[in-house]
Amino acid sequence: MQNIISSWFVQGMIKATHDMWLKGWDERNGGNVSLRLLDSDVEPYLSEFNTKPHHIALTQDVSALAGQYFIVTGSGKFFRNIILDPADNLAVVRVDEQGKGYYIEWGLINGGVATSELAAHLQSHIVRMQKTDGKDRVVMHCHATNLIALTYVLPLDSKVFTHELWQMSTECLVVFPEGIGILPWLVPGKDEIGYATAEKMKSHSLVLWAFHGVFGSGATLDEAFGLIDTAEKSAEILVKVMAMGGRKQGITKDEFKLLAERFDVIPMDGVL
Repeated sequence: MQNIISSWFVQGMIKATHDMWLKGWDERNGGNVSLRLLDSDVEPYLSEFNTKPHHIALTQDVSALAGQYFIVTGSGKFFRNIILDPADNLAVVRVDEQGKGYYIEWGLINGGVATSELAAHLQSHIVRMQKTDGKDRVVMHCHATNLIALTYVLPLDSKVFTHELWQMSTECLVVFPEGIGILPWLVPGKDEIGYATAEKMKSHSLVLWAFHGVFGSGATLDEAFGLIDTAEKSAEILVKVMAMGGRKQGITKDEFKLLAERFDVIPMDGVL
């Protein structure tokens, strides 16, 4: 008999969250991750689900996700502890039939609820499902150090941020050709930030919350992690370049066009 701890999705969450903590992106209980599961993913483990799952109400309508399963990090849970006790720090949840709440089907064995940013996650999942024809299944939020640092010195403008990040690493245009969305500071865990993030996710798989952190979406945990990792590496280079007096040369507009042609991507309009 299979055990849910050994499932690909629990093991995947353990690896992703531990890698994020090792990167220094998720201090204490900072950050959260959600992965949309298919019925076929959870079917082998239904016998391990709670017989009377606890129901948690939501303040937003997520009826577009009615009946969908997600594995998510728990509210107030430390990323560094997930690898030690996944059943206490993670949860498999199911959105109820009306889209007005969710059931805790597995996990959080010592009590608790899903991440406080669940509102932002679910609204973004709805948008990315529609945008990618169901391909995107992961939403990942963390406090990537250098990306946050740049929000204190660069104009909070998507085109400016995107251009600067593209300049620092050749692969950035290829990995996120649609650029990075930027939001002003908003109170975390509230409906407003969830709706605002989802709106940006209509045109960007990567959204930066000023003075707070970054949201990334992808088809897999590796893809979402890699997206944030690529942007954060570019931000780190930019921080160092700025500390050395600023950029003296870089990739030209014509060279960016050749790069886009080579990898068959369409750059965000107005950046080049």
